Amino acid sequence: MSTSVAPPFDPELAAVLAVLGEQLPPSNTPEMIPLLRQGLPIDVSVDDLLAEAGVERIDHTIAAYEGGEIGVTVLRRIGRTGVGPGIYHTHGGGMIIGDRFVGLGQILPWIVKHDAVAVTVEYRLAPEFPDPYPVEDCYAGLVWTAEHADELGIDPARLIIAGASAGGGLAAGTALLARDRQGPPLAGQVLIYPMLDDRDATVSTAQIDGIGVWDRTSNVTGWTALLGERCGTDEVSIYAAPARATDLSALPPAFIDCGSAEVFRDEDVAYATALWHAGVQAELHVWPGGFHGFDMMAPHTALAQAMVAARDAWVSRILDA
Repeated sequence: MSTSVAPPFDPELAAVLAVLGEQLPPSNTPEMIPLLRQGLPIDVSVDDLLAEAGVERIDHTIAAYEGGEIGVTVLRRIGRTGVGPGIYHTHGGGMIIGDRFVGLGQILPWIVKHDAVAVTVEYRLAPEFPDPYPVEDCYAGLVWTAEHADELGIDPARLIIAGASAGGGLAAGTALLARDRQGPPLAGQVLIYPMLDDRDATVSTAQIDGIGVWDRTSNVTGWTALLGERCGTDEVSIYAAPARATDLSALPPAFIDCGSAEVFRDEDVAYATALWHAGVQAELHVWPGGFHGFDMMAPHTALAQAMVAARDAWVSRILDA
């Protein structure tokens, strides 16, 4: 594996990183998981954010993997009637942290612009619930969404799946499960800097080590929590680590984006390439100098605004088709 120097961070983003570094250390280890779950102070509550966007929430408890129960939240424009597109959302957090409202800002504009209904899932987290719990919980939520499409006001022909980071990996894994189980059809998959490969063998994972956001150590922490001793071995399922899939045919069109200066760069580029090789339509963006999650952490920067615009344009083409 090459140990070459990482691509430089975009200057605007480098300035943001200098400030973020005081709150977000690049390397997260297993003993830090309880602290990470406490999160960062948030000025605006979820309900305030929804109210500002004119969106209401309805919470449900549904059956999940191995007889368990999980929560899902339905999000829709206040006063919405009729039928429109649907968005099934799997949140990020390295498989170890976060809840179903992480990344809400990425999908709220789609709900409002396209009069869509979103369902976001509270899958169970590793290490307490290792693979296959997270991806199976996500699949259970997708099945519930499809089964309740009529009452939710979702057009089944315009249902997409979307997730960022670990949620992007879970979205890809859920799409594979839906294909292989002849489950709910998906019109598209939005894989936002997805976490796809547990093998720690790419150049980008060696480059982003001790720098940026969610570095190599953090990535190993997340994958090990999910997979335990199976991590990096031949005993890992394609649904847990979609980069391992050798057949990507018959999958829905995909949108994939990432930064050039993040751990997931090489696996994301490889996944897009594998989709093309399988005859699947995919759009790929690698944003120069971008660190992991920069669109959420530095939304005011030019690069973040370009990233979001490209992603939103793809979603518009799919949902308005």
